[in-house]
Amino acid sequence: MAIKPTLLLVHGGHHGAWVWEKLQQELAGDGWPTVAVDLPSAVRDTTAPEPLPGVHADAVVVRRAIDAVDGPVVVVAHSYAGVPVTEAAAGAANVVRLVYVAAYVPDLGESMFGLHGVPQPPTLDGLRPAANPDINLPAAFFDGDLDNPETAAAIARLVPQTVRGDFETPTAVAWKTIPSSYVVPENDISITGLLADQMAARTTAVHRVPGNHAPFFSHPKEFAALLTEIVG
Repeated sequence: MAIKPTLLLVHGGHHGAWVWEKLQQELAGDGWPTVAVDLPSAVRDTTAPEPLPGVHADAVVVRRAIDAVDGPVVVVAHSYAGVPVTEAAAGAANVVRLVYVAAYVPDLGESMFGLHGVPQPPTLDGLRPAANPDINLPAAFFDGDLDNPETAAAIARLVPQTVRGDFETPTAVAWKTIPSSYVVPENDISITGLLADQMAARTTAVHRVPGNHAPFFSHPKEFAALLTEIVG
């Protein structure tokens, strides 16, 4: 009987490992081992001094989680997490697949905001709040419905994100050597969705799933089924 790989779940900006809990419950019922990490660029202590953590600090956390698994790993990256995962998984012999979920799939020299054409500021110090009404955040992270109690509860858990995470670029590119899949949510109203086709074209296979920017949160059962199909 084949050993199921461990699914390493890496959250997007402003979130935490908590966003995967419903998916983990679904996967556990089917016998899938999972690990979810907290990225330091999602800052919980806003009194912390500069320099605050960014892409490279996040990549260290992800790589440690990869190396801690004794066996094959599939890394699932959501949104911003595509940037540090792209760096962290490079050269990891036990990573058998990357799954980018409504995520950034950067090449060398490309940052998350740089992919949107945003020029790098003079300094990478500082924090960016989750709330940005101009781009429908934070509601766009979920279903866009602020009157949905589940959405409101999730929004209450969001934290600031470092500017350094927005603009640092990967030092290595894992998707060029590791098989990869891209998952496009059918109703993604976030700015990431504007780049979905461009990002998906860099991966090995493209899939679509019901849900919003975080489909594993809004539709955990359907996402678990798709992930099982992808991983095989």
